[in-house]
Amino acid sequence: MRFRVVLEYDPQARSFSAVCPELPGCASAGETEDEARRGIEEAIRLYLSPAELELSPTAKLVEVTVG
Repeated sequence: MRFRVVLEYDPQARSFSAVCPELPGCASAGETEDEARRGIEEAIRLYLSPAELELSPTAKLVEVTVG
């Protein structure tokens, strides 16, 4: 999958930020652009990884493939 990432340098903080607009709250930062890019790649992987769920006995869990 491909995601857009916005990289921005903050001269006051002297660091780079990386944000993935398609995944709300998915962001990272680093002292270098490369560090910020590696961080956002890991953040995206974590954002998309399945979480443990507690389901009621009547609930049914299904998977959906998109794209």
